[in-house]
Amino acid sequence: MCGIIGIVGVTEVASSLYDGLTVLQHRGQDAAGIVTADGDKLRLHKDNGLVRDVFTQASMSRLRGRLGIGHCRYPTAGSDNADEAQPFYVNSPYGIAFAHNGNLVNTAELRREMFEDDRRHINTDSDSEVLLNVLAHELQIQDRLALSPDHIFKAVAGVHARARGGYACLALIQGYGLLAFRDPHGIRPLVMGERVTPEGREYAVASESVALDVLGFRRLRDVAPGEAVLATLDGGLHTRRCAEGAVHAPCIFEYVYLARPDSMIEDVSVYKARLRMGQKLAEKILRLRPDHGIDAVIPIPDTSRTAASALAEALGVPFREGFVKNRYVGRTFIMPGQGERVKSVRRKLNPVELEFRKKNVLLVDDSIVRGTTSKQIIQMARDAGARQVFFASAAPPVRYPNVYGIDMPAAAELVAAGRTEKEIEQLLGADWLIYQDLKDLIWAVQDGNEELKQFDTSCFSGEYVTGLDQHYLQQIEMLRSDDAKAARRSA
Repeated sequence: MCGIIGIVGVTEVASSLYDGLTVLQHRGQDAAGIVTADGDKLRLHKDNGLVRDVFTQASMSRLRGRLGIGHCRYPTAGSDNADEAQPFYVNSPYGIAFAHNGNLVNTAELRREMFEDDRRHINTDSDSEVLLNVLAHELQIQDRLALSPDHIFKAVAGVHARARGGYACLALIQGYGLLAFRDPHGIRPLVMGERVTPEGREYAVASESVALDVLGFRRLRDVAPGEAVLATLDGGLHTRRCAEGAVHAPCIFEYVYLARPDSMIEDVSVYKARLRMGQKLAEKILRLRPDHGIDAVIPIPDTSRTAASALAEALGVPFREGFVKNRYVGRTFIMPGQGERVKSVRRKLNPVELEFRKKNVLLVDDSIVRGTTSKQIIQMARDAGARQVFFASAAPPVRYPNVYGIDMPAAAELVAAGRTEKEIEQLLGADWLIYQDLKDLIWAVQDGNEELKQFDTSCFSGEYVTGLDQHYLQQIEMLRSDDAKAARRSA
């Protein structure tokens, strides 16, 4: 889950890329980078840290040019060091800078092919660098001094034929323009927009529509699954479907947690989808416990607030803000290690005791992943004087690893893996635990766009649209579990 943005403008784009990345910061807080095309030079600046910390006035002044891409990183595959901050760059052919959101499930196979067949060296552990080199090789074998859109689209088709997984990609090809493409299943989101200025027409592509909104771009549409979009320096826009036949299955967890509520993904309002999640949860509560005895519905800031408000309204129960959030602590779900997540909960949230004292409260969260945060929050509510603490999740139980770019690699770290809902309830210390049903979650999103027939629900259902073998799941658990990450950091 990274944030990516690319712009082809008629004036300097660096400041717009910076502003777009700040809006996408929720998608990754580990590192950030921007690259621009300045004549025949590529200007690159990247480092670990938040967008506001990585870029200074001096570094921004060097990012000249009217074509560029930006990235904010959330690490899943590989290590967490600055070498893997994006965009990446290769000088052959043509000069290509590259930014990627997602995760490949055949990285090891591609890395071997890159060395043995394509004679390319991969310098980091990042699957993004592998994907960049696959694209570079596919462009190289076009064997053209000058590329046409047809040649570029043929290269993207070659990438689709070789790479498996979830990926949304931006490539700055020196001398040509901005290339954007999305995996054949459309797992990771990518949206395109345009802005008409007195100087001419500009194009932008980003992970979420909110980045286009703040920059004054009009949202055109989502990049289709398997589609490539080429925005050229002369103002042209070329598109082509470069992969056919795959099942369109966007990631449903984008709507649950990852995306901002003011974004549109696949023509579905994330905000309205979350309202519907809350309504469905209320229906389930009324069905299971008509006399529920809930005195107040309290969201766990911030992502669950929309669903919780709809749930409270449907139950006819007061909606109360029972936790005050420290805005200067990042999203605990995307922190790099379990120890850091545990320390952050108390720093991040503080209860308003008056909203808990002698009440039966229903706490609402967007999802329950590892359960550590939920357990601590339930105890905080008890310590604040709650009589009974009920806990509702707007998503179903997360029982399986996510392999398409979300940091849920190890089944052993998921609180719901191998446990019944009653066992999870006891482990978390709740008086009652209510999960969303998967069919209701699907309905909540699908109701916004009935053309969406299928979703990637792998972390709930264990069904992987790209296909997986058990060896791969074992491998990523060994490489990307919290214990593995801690060992790398201490090495």
